[in-house]
Amino acid sequence: MQAPKSIVPAYKERKDRGSRGYLIGRLLRSGREMSLLRYTHSVPTTATTIDLNWTGRPRSIAAVLLESDGHRAILDPGPSSTLATLREQLRARGLSVQDLDTILLTHIHLDHAGTAGSLVRENPRLAVYVHERGAPHMADPTKLLSSALRLYAGAMERLYGEFLAVPKENLRVLTGGETLALGSRKLEVFYTPGHASHHVSFFDRAEGTAYVGDTAGLCIEGNSYLLPATPPPDIDLELWNASLDAIAERRPARLLLTHFGIAHDPPAHIERYRECLRNWGALVQELLAKGGDEAEASRSFVEMVEKDMSKELSSTQADHYVFNAGLGLSWLGLARYYRKRAEAHA
Repeated sequence: MQAPKSIVPAYKERKDRGSRGYLIGRLLRSGREMSLLRYTHSVPTTATTIDLNWTGRPRSIAAVLLESDGHRAILDPGPSSTLATLREQLRARGLSVQDLDTILLTHIHLDHAGTAGSLVRENPRLAVYVHERGAPHMADPTKLLSSALRLYAGAMERLYGEFLAVPKENLRVLTGGETLALGSRKLEVFYTPGHASHHVSFFDRAEGTAYVGDTAGLCIEGNSYLLPATPPPDIDLELWNASLDAIAERRPARLLLTHFGIAHDPPAHIERYRECLRNWGALVQELLAKGGDEAEASRSFVEMVEKDMSKELSSTQADHYVFNAGLGLSWLGLARYYRKRAEAHA
């Protein structure tokens, strides 16, 4: 069932509005109602975490199946390399891709959004909700894939699989401030940049759950250790802290982290995460101030983070965190952020 186009516009080309003033303005916007899809069948409202078993590693990427009154949405369906697992998990619940109505994307990184185009190819009636800064790259992923290839090189196909374009008529553009009605479930959309300029989060006020993608970091279910993910090119710690404020202001009862699982004490989690970002920022600034070889600085960063992890995690647990976080990429993202800041103040 397609959403009424007069209410939910399909994607249209628009000029880039990438200034920091614009981004901060989006964070401060008050909400407006956007009624999307509503069904009347009597089916319970449920939210089911689906472990996509990324590269054979459980508790790495969590997709979420949201069901309400006959409407079914999948939030952050993951990369195409895990599409077979997603299909299998849907079948275990008596469902298929054809039974899905909506895809919700927190952001367009490959581990969150990579399989959206493949799902739309299987089910052309799917509506894909994505932030306005990410929508152009879902319609034409050429630049996104070129950037990813520079980072992942020969490992990209194994990690992520193919990334198909989403037809523009399937895209529904979000800016932050909308309220989506999916069956009887209402999700508040709010803009949460910092990890990525195209990042949004979704809040189910009735259930108290905030679906925050990568805005609140990595914390693998079963452990308490918390790790940032700061890959290039969009890292901005000032905006990130404002996004954490936006999450905290909603006073959620729990946070759903894509990597991986539920944080049951959001205030404590958010404060710990702020501290993690501060500590990493200080470490990167210290290493940059020393000058010298970039590769050596990156190695030092990774070694110091791994040393910290070893205080709380077993070697197996630490390896799992490192695999999910990509510490070398996190160095690149933060180093880029601080260099850009220095250039802006020069």
